[in-house]
Amino acid sequence: MRVPSLRLPGRNPESNSGEGRLVGTARLDRRTKRLCGRLEPGDVAIIDHVDLDRVAADALVATGVAAVVNAAKSISGRYPNLGPEVLVKGGVVLIDGVGDEIFDNVREGKTVTVEGERILLGGEEIGAGTLQSEQSVADDMEAAKEGLSVQLEAFAANTMEYLKRERDLLLDGVGVPDVATDFNGRHALIVIRGYNYKEDIDVLRPYIREFKPVLVGVDGGADALLEAGYTPDMIVGDMDSVSDDALRCGAEIVVHAYADGRAPGMERMDKLGVPAIPFPAAATSEDIAMLLADEKGASLICAVGTHVTMVEFLDKGRGGMASTFLTRLRVGGKLVDAKGVSRLYRQEMSISALLLLIVSALAAMATAVAISTVGRSFVDVIADWWDGLLFQIQRLFS
Repeated sequence: MRVPSLRLPGRNPESNSGEGRLVGTARLDRRTKRLCGRLEPGDVAIIDHVDLDRVAADALVATGVAAVVNAAKSISGRYPNLGPEVLVKGGVVLIDGVGDEIFDNVREGKTVTVEGERILLGGEEIGAGTLQSEQSVADDMEAAKEGLSVQLEAFAANTMEYLKRERDLLLDGVGVPDVATDFNGRHALIVIRGYNYKEDIDVLRPYIREFKPVLVGVDGGADALLEAGYTPDMIVGDMDSVSDDALRCGAEIVVHAYADGRAPGMERMDKLGVPAIPFPAAATSEDIAMLLADEKGASLICAVGTHVTMVEFLDKGRGGMASTFLTRLRVGGKLVDAKGVSRLYRQEMSISALLLLIVSALAAMATAVAISTVGRSFVDVIADWWDGLLFQIQRLFS
């Protein structure tokens, strides 16, 4: 299979002039989310991500990478995950199943060449895999649908296991830490840097102005709020995908810890010198943010970028996603998903409505001028000026 010729941004066009040949700087990390913070346009991202999910793929495309080399299979066949389709439709070359040895054969910052299905370093092949296309991804996705029933059963089993471990937290709020942020009687806007979060935040701007909700960023969701021009009141998460600037913005920090109390994110907070509160739980970070807001008295919880559908739950690819279903049962009618709001209100004003608005405004102005003394005087001045102008024009042609 042949790869189309590419011209990488910011690089010498001649370095990629050969058909099916691409040259870029290698960036490696086994955690895709962490790698995205170091990627630059034209780089070759080397990852180890089985069943690449859509959020990770969106982040990779946003960095402008030229190619993604996956040591694992981007679609294992367990379920139809959404990430590979995002990459290939975004114009990113995707090579799958290269093998774990790629991490031993290349170092960060080295210039590598992607030629067809091969990865070369200094002219020597250091790995080879399967070059994905839109058709091959579609075929793999179709085959993966057969694994949905097995994954659904596993999801249900994980949900019951989570319920046994965390029933005190879910039912009575046991283990929720005391926080300084006041949620009582207020709305809470919880932002996760997930699906369509930018569009949802834009739609919610009038809501934020009117209700002034408590702004909670879940890991990278804190940066999403800052990018949109808002300062988060609280940041919740394991602190592996949020920037130092966000952590220093003055928000209260709640570090998601393992159920046994271990909290790797606290080490980062100690290094930054920023105070933080641990929250041990087996749930996901977005779920503990919802549980915390609910337990502290939030009257309504609006969620941005969260997981909603079954495919999104499975696409996340973690057993911990079982907590999501039970958390939504616990929060109940307080939870409103921003995707629904954006679908309801994402429509432009019609031309007829705009014309009606303009005519109404002009009519109101005309009425105000007609009934006021100052307005009538102003009209008289304009009329005299107009008569004078017409008189001067007539003199020119007489």
